[in-house]
Amino acid sequence: MTSSAYHQSILDKPFVLDLFAGPGGLDVAGHTLDIPSLGIEWDRSACLTRYAAGLDTLHADVSAVRRDSFESLPPEINVLAGGPPCQTYSVAGHGAGRQALDRVKEYIERLMAGESDQEIDEDLKTLTDPRTALVLEPLRYAIQATRSPNREHRPYDVIVLEQVPAVAPLWEHYAKVLEETGLPDKTRYKVIVDILDTETYGVPQTRSRAVLIARREGLGEPSLPAPTHRSYEAKEWNRKNGTSEPDQAADQVHQPTLDEGTTTSKSDADLRPWRSMREALAKPVGSHPGRPTPFLVRSNYGSSGNPGRRGVRTDQQPAATVTGRISRFVVFEHLDENIVYEGPRFSMNEAGMLQSFPPDYPWSGTAQAQQVGNAVPPLFGAHLLSAALGLPEPDPEALRKPWQPATEEQRAKLRSNGCGAADACTDRCPRPKDQVPPPSSVRPRKSKKASAK
Repeated sequence: MTSSAYHQSILDKPFVLDLFAGPGGLDVAGHTLDIPSLGIEWDRSACLTRYAAGLDTLHADVSAVRRDSFESLPPEINVLAGGPPCQTYSVAGHGAGRQALDRVKEYIERLMAGESDQEIDEDLKTLTDPRTALVLEPLRYAIQATRSPNREHRPYDVIVLEQVPAVAPLWEHYAKVLEETGLPDKTRYKVIVDILDTETYGVPQTRSRAVLIARREGLGEPSLPAPTHRSYEAKEWNRKNGTSEPDQAADQVHQPTLDEGTTTSKSDADLRPWRSMREALAKPVGSHPGRPTPFLVRSNYGSSGNPGRRGVRTDQQPAATVTGRISRFVVFEHLDENIVYEGPRFSMNEAGMLQSFPPDYPWSGTAQAQQVGNAVPPLFGAHLLSAALGLPEPDPEALRKPWQPATEEQRAKLRSNGCGAADACTDRCPRPKDQVPPPSSVRPRKSKKASAK
């Protein structure tokens, strides 16, 4: 089911709590819809980006806030949203989360049965990778809201979640228990779950996401956002590019028509063509000088395990999935069919624009490419929030205008609220040494000496 043409907002004053908020993709989406939000983010650099962008932020561990300071959250928050870290579920990771799906489903059942947090926390310590348990936090927040005196035990009205496709079975289990069992206080939700492709919502990038939209019973049936653009389908010319050297692929550049690989059904005739990298990057805007010269991009990463979406793409195709490796993508520019040379790689501004962030978004701190890759594409997030709340389709043009960063005074105030000091982290901020083990500690690599045996 997708959203209908007629929209009536189901909430008078939506206010979003964004868990695992990253550099601000979902908050930027809320900004374009005039919806306030508060983000909780562990990573210091992502918080610096958020402060620079003017976004309300708590520099904190999501689990710690739930355990220790939930009562300090604004009681008027009525929308719970977020995308838990995907490293243990992603096909690019080591798969600890995918291997633990059945165990995580059992934890979901135990939470809904009202089992104590202490007992569950103790059992969660046995997981191979602690990050696997973070996918439970949205449900734990939903339960905690019903136990909060500060909220007068009021449940969240709407829940919006997104993750890599491998998490779809968990979202389906979320849906089952939210509809059939209900939270421990018996609050139930109407829920819809599906895997959506971001290019079908105008994001100039192929990226598949498992999404969940839930509405508290009495607020109507939830619906998925209706696609606005055609799905990207890799036809022969795309596959050829994906397996050819850049100089062989240069003469393959052309704008696909409705009959050349962008149509999957008759209904697609009413949809706009997917947006290409050229549409996103060719024209100068803000400090972005533009990339008017045709180019090819060699990615070292596919899209949701679909081999037809990886390899070399032209500027007239959508980008491959933007990840933390975006800074490694090699960009080849060509003057004509016979001249190809390596051009400048994507700047962080350009990488953000391929994620549908506004130009001149103030990427800050370290590991900026990872911030970009981990973010929810704002345009996709705007479609999710609009569908969840019954709002009209978002205006993509609002995200194509240069972002106005916070003033120094605003940034200092935001950091004072989020970290406890205007220009530094404090003892209440997460410490880098407390970060969960990196993926390599989950599945240790064999040493050269061990491999030789």
